[in-house]
Amino acid sequence: MASSAEHDFLTATALSIMKDASRSMLFGYTEGQRKRFDFSCDLKRDWSKVIAGQTLWKHGGDGIDKDLRTFLHEDDIHAAVYIASHESKHRSRLAEVTQDYLKGPYRDRLSRLRVFWVPADFKETDKKAKDAIQKYLRDEITKDLLLHVALGGLTAQDVTRFASSRRPGLPIAILSHVKSHGYRNHRSTAKQLEVSLEALRSETERLFIIGFLGSESLQGGMYHLTESGNAMLDICSRLRDYLCENLGDGNENRDFEHICRLLGIDYPSIAITTRLTGKNPEVDIQDPTALLLQHVAQANDDGTVDWPAPYFALPSAADITASN
Repeated sequence: MASSAEHDFLTATALSIMKDASRSMLFGYTEGQRKRFDFSCDLKRDWSKVIAGQTLWKHGGDGIDKDLRTFLHEDDIHAAVYIASHESKHRSRLAEVTQDYLKGPYRDRLSRLRVFWVPADFKETDKKAKDAIQKYLRDEITKDLLLHVALGGLTAQDVTRFASSRRPGLPIAILSHVKSHGYRNHRSTAKQLEVSLEALRSETERLFIIGFLGSESLQGGMYHLTESGNAMLDICSRLRDYLCENLGDGNENRDFEHICRLLGIDYPSIAITTRLTGKNPEVDIQDPTALLLQHVAQANDDGTVDWPAPYFALPSAADITASN
């Protein structure tokens, strides 16, 4: 069946949203081969995660079974995106199929499925409707997909808890140290970071409790960075770029700013001339953004952090072939 203008617009919009989000410099983006899906891409950081998607539009629900079967049986897919017209027959059929999978061996893979409903009366020729759909999909795909898949499920509450530490710079220093050197024990790590054993132990255990550090033991020890811990370190690195006036053209990055706002980080509200460290810092202790930037500024002053470089999209196989 030939695709409609609405189908093509929604498919292109989904890919565009993920490509634009990669300009935040928090992860790389490479468009994948279509094969059995309407769209696919590969998000890259210290890992590679494949996102595949289908657009269901005016097909009367035909193919939902096949689409979900393909989504759930593919081993290398980390997230499956379904953009569908909001019709009762579509919702009903999707509910039936997912209920069937809840009873089978692939039930755990249902968590990879993300469904985004678009009004059934949407017309590609309606510019106002197109703008509204683009904004809706941008916000929802970023919140429900990219923050979970690319940024380890990081939430605004996580950021607030991270920023609430009363030891400026130390949480970032610990994350950086664990990523670069691992974590053998409190005493050796405290010595390497030149902090008191009590402060190191307290802060490390706090980062473990709020989910930025993981351990094979429920009691902690031999820590490693979780995905959200890695994401937090990357975000802090981009915030350092902001404070150093090196975030982008004019020290702006709209895509990074959009992701930060979803996480409750309004960094443009804090002028780079604000005194964040030293005597009598100009920091509102009720403002998580101000506290987070204070952590970044102090960690930068201390010189204890290996700041992660921005992630860029890797060239596709087609690009490499063309260049040769």
